[in-house]
This record gives sequence, structure tokens and C-alpha cells, in this order.
Amino acid sequence: MNKTLLDVTARIKARSAASRERYLDLIERMAGRQRGVQRLGCANVAHAVAAMPANDKLRIVAEKAPHLGIVTAYNDMLSAHQPYEGYPAIIRDEVHRHGATAQVAGGVPAMCDGVTQGTPGMELSLFSRDTIAMGTAVALSHDVFDAALLLGICDKIVPGLLIGALHFGHLPCVFVPAGPMSSGLSNNDKAKVRELYAQGKVGRDELLKAESQAYHGAGTCTFYGTANSNQMLLEAMGLHVPGAAFVHPHDGLREALTREAVRQALKIIPQRDYTPIGRMVDERTIVNAMAALLATGGSTNHLIHWVAVARSAGILIDWGDFSDLSGVVPLLSRVYPNGSADVNQFQEAGGPGFVIRELLGAGLMHGDVLTSVAGQGLSAFARLPRRAEDGSVAWSDLPAASRDESVVRTAAAPFSPTGGLKLLAGNLGRAVIKVSAVPEDRHTVEAPARIFDSQEAMQAAFKAGELERDVVVVVRFQGPQANGMPELHKLTPPLAVLQGKGFKVALVTDGRMSGASGKVPAAIHVSPEALSGGPLAKLRDGDLVRVCANSGELSALVPAAEWDARGLALITDDAVLENGAGLGRELFAGMRRNVTSAEEGAISWL
Repeated sequence: MNKTLLDVTARIKARSAASRERYLDLIERMAGRQRGVQRLGCANVAHAVAAMPANDKLRIVAEKAPHLGIVTAYNDMLSAHQPYEGYPAIIRDEVHRHGATAQVAGGVPAMCDGVTQGTPGMELSLFSRDTIAMGTAVALSHDVFDAALLLGICDKIVPGLLIGALHFGHLPCVFVPAGPMSSGLSNNDKAKVRELYAQGKVGRDELLKAESQAYHGAGTCTFYGTANSNQMLLEAMGLHVPGAAFVHPHDGLREALTREAVRQALKIIPQRDYTPIGRMVDERTIVNAMAALLATGGSTNHLIHWVAVARSAGILIDWGDFSDLSGVVPLLSRVYPNGSADVNQFQEAGGPGFVIRELLGAGLMHGDVLTSVAGQGLSAFARLPRRAEDGSVAWSDLPAASRDESVVRTAAAPFSPTGGLKLLAGNLGRAVIKVSAVPEDRHTVEAPARIFDSQEAMQAAFKAGELERDVVVVVRFQGPQANGMPELHKLTPPLAVLQGKGFKVALVTDGRMSGASGKVPAAIHVSPEALSGGPLAKLRDGDLVRVCANSGELSALVPAAEWDARGLALITDDAVLENGAGLGRELFAGMRRNVTSAEEGAISWL
């Protein structure tokens, strides 16, 4: 095993000792109770089964059969979640084949950042994670289930479901994905049209045509953003059916995998090989997820979300842990925006199983962990699923070599010896930068700052030709407390245009980018945020700023005495009003007031 991996795991375990012990004690108390239908009063049980078919009532009450709860993020607006419409019927059919029962315990909201990008609705996006976690808790609060099946894929949905499930840590849980859409217009071609539109060289009709060719059917978007990173991390944590992540919604194997998820859940219930999610997700499992994120150049959003996920299991991690692991975990895949391939090409080249196998072989993952596959460690997830002749799922070993070395490589011959995520620190605070797609000559940018308080103001300055020079664009008052920390994807095309003209360009923001900055160096998630007194509020237009991924520096090159004497810029009254009114934003005011910093997981429930 790699020494750094072991050292990081050990320090996380030591840091988390007290909170993890309290968490495990709670699981033991909850697991020691009688089953729901035996524990609850007669009226409670009658309410719980009132609408069920008579045979199911008999199974639950008289036969004391296993009972599964389904928590679903289904809606038919999100392409990724539309396939879930028929899943409850498939699940019920499969549980009946095994003498068990299942109910949809509840639904959780699922919003699409692609729809809300650049609109006020995007300011609810980050907080939807905790709302989903609470919705999961409400669904499972009826407390009659032996295990749970969790149906969700996209950005905040999976972290929210996982956080909610971990607060019911005594329950065995299996996550059930639905797969990516088929490949359409390539992500590179789509990005080129966006850049042309940003320059005014094509119109809205051509842009809409390109976007519609890229996003065209059921399934997740095909780039390696937060949604598909979620699926990679769940595989690395052993919470899926092995290899389930990137099988198409309408592939015959997809239904077989969903049925296998039911069988897997039934094998790990209390009456059998009991494997509750709270025991399954331990310090080693969290480190495995971090290693998988780094090895695949995944979404920077997970430097926020997985801090919150770990906290839900009594485990305390920070950005220093990610940074140290990034120094030893090699980059094994290049998927857009870190390359030209999409997730379908990633799957065809070897997919999650190939990456997991290589990391295990290199001693960069813990193999001896609990997973949803009863009695097997993480090696069960280093295989490829296929549909057998009888309709069941069978697994085979992956080939030793990548099927496409431009997309996936072995640990012996990686794209890079390090993971591409770096921690930055200096007198501007702490931030993260994703450099896996950034040209090496852009890893250090030193230029005058141009400061904006919104992405709209930056876009207006770009269109007016005011940024045609070396520049560090600073977009502040975009943190969790200020406006819910929306993703700032609309900054990417103009920044890419400026860089393409030969200017040295970088972005510094207390907002999010989800790794979509691509080839532009971006210091994101700056903590503490400007609204809470963070030093970004001290910056002035023209200050020389250094963003250096090589040395890990994020600094304003201002004399120390002058810097210390400066006051903090304040958010305007108009911005406060705009950030909190309309499209339901008023309902999230309590979350904005109470949320922790990005590095602390942007948690609203503490």
C-alpha cells in the first residue's frame, strides 16, 4: 500500500475518532431494535400498508418478509432521471420473485444545473443538496424498511441522497443509476460554438442547434462533470452493483442491473449478511472515493460535497487530505473537459472498473472494505458486467491493456503522475485549482486584477473589449452565504477566448465552476468567502495577483502593511435584495445564514 494513502487514512481516522465513535454507537442502538412491523403500533402498521395489495400486506405483517424502501429522484424534465419512471414496477416485480416487498418511500427534488445555469434558479442549486438529504430523511422516517434503494444520478442529487442515507446509517443501501445518454455532438465541438457565440460570430439559432445536438435524449450528459463523477465515486465506494455506472438507459443490461440491485439489497439486510451503509462508509471508503476522483480528473464540486458526505458518517476530511493524495494518485483517464472523449468512450475503453483495478494494483485504494456485494471487497468492482443468456448479470475480468490509451491508461503509464487537483493558499485565502486540462505554461499566472461582483458584469466588460490584456478576473460575493454559490459556467467561453488570443488569463472566485473551467486556470471555492470577511473583499482593481498551481500560491502582491490596513468591500444593498428574492430564494434564507464555508462542506444543518 502507498505510504501517503495510509498516512492520510490514519490521520483522518485519528481526527475523526470521537465523532465516528458517536456515529457507530448510534448505528448499534438503531440496529438493535425490533423490525419495524414488530416494533410499531397496530395503527402505525395499518397506515404503512393501507394502500398495498393484499398479498403484500400478508407478506409484511404475517410472513415478516423483507421490505425495501425506494427513494427516487424521478422527474421527466431531467434527462438523467426520466428513465426512473418505470423503475418502481421493475423493483416490485423483482422483490416479489424473492418473496419480499417494496414501497416508494418518497421522492426528492432534482434540479438541472444545465437548465438553471446563469439564472437566479441556479442560486438554489447547492442548497438543493441538503434539501434532498432532508427529503431522504423524511422518506425513510416511516422506519419500516429493512433496506433502501436510492435512485438518483446528477450533481447535488447523489450527494444529497448519500448524506440522507448516512443519517439512517443502520440501513443497508444500494444506489441504482440509470446511465448516460448516447453520444451526440462532441463536447469539443459544442465548446467551440459557445466560444464563437461569446464573440458574436454565430447567433442564437446556431448555438441552440449545437446545444440540442449535444443534449438530445434520455440519460446523463456525456461530459465528465459532477453527475458522472458521482457515479465513479459510488463505484469506488462499493455502493452500486459493480459496473452499473455507465450502461445506457435503454440497453438490455440496464434492467438486469436494476434487478441485481434488488437482489444485492436483499442479501445484506439484517436477517442475512447485514451490511449497513454507516459501517460500509468508513475512513477507507472515503479515501477510496477521493482517490477515484483524483485519478479521473473529476468534478471539483466533490471537494465540497464529499466533505459533507464524510461528516454525515462522523468522518472529518479537509482539502489538505485531497491535496496530499493528489500528489501520489496518478491521472488515469482523460474525459471532457480534461480530454476530448465522452463518458461513453470512457466506458468502452475500460471505464470505472479499469481505473479501480489499476488503483488497487498500485496500492492506491483500500481493497479490504465492506461493499454492497456481500462477502467481497472492492475487487468485485474491478470487473465488467454483461447480460447472461438467462437475463441475469454476469461479470468478466477486464483486459490487461486499455482499449483506448487516449482515454484510459494503466497506473504504470499514466497521463500524469499526479491527480491534477491542487490546494492554493496565501493572503487571499484557500482555494482549489484543477490543472489536469490546463497547459503547463499556464500553471502560473501573474497579472493585474479586474474585480466583478457578478458574472453578468464580467460578461459585459468582455463584450465591451475591456479585458483584452493579461488579467486575473476576480468574481466575488459568489459564496454560499452570499447567493448560494452558483456555478459560474458562463465565464468559461469568454475566458477561453481571451486565453486563445494569447493573453495570460486566470479566474479567482469564491463561487463554483465544477471543473468546467477546462483549459483556463481557475482558483475556485475561495474560503473564507468575501461576504464573511474573506480577504477577496480587500482586493482592488489593478492589484497584482499571483495564481500558481506549481507552488500552491494564491496571493495579492500588495505590501503587507498596506494589505493589513485595507478595509473590506461590502456587498451592495441591491445585490443583497437580488440574491434573496424571487424564484423561491426567500425560502432558503436560513440556509444562507447558517451555511458553513466551502472547505467545511457548505453544510446548512450544523
